[in-house]
Amino acid sequence: MNVLDLALNIGTAAVALAVLLCGWRLLRGPEITDRLLAIDTLYLNTVALIVLLGMRWQTALLFEAALLVAMLGFASTVALARYLSRGDVVE
Repeated sequence: MNVLDLALNIGTAAVALAVLLCGWRLLRGPEITDRLLAIDTLYLNTVALIVLLGMRWQTALLFEAALLVAMLGFASTVALARYLSRGDVVE
């Protein structure tokens, strides 16, 4: 086992724990803004997990998938935040 494998194992475990904690905040958040931030952080952690798995499996396809998840996560977070602040998404 080399250093890269050890770092990938530790990174994957840390990001998986962060995903679980974000899921807990999403279900348990007292305010809607807490839930919105949990969704945004969940997208970010999902992108990190996909990138780590792409490094582990040595495939470029997962990096493209991470890019798609990041773009969709950003767009959906902006749309949801705009809906919560103004009541509509498109003016």
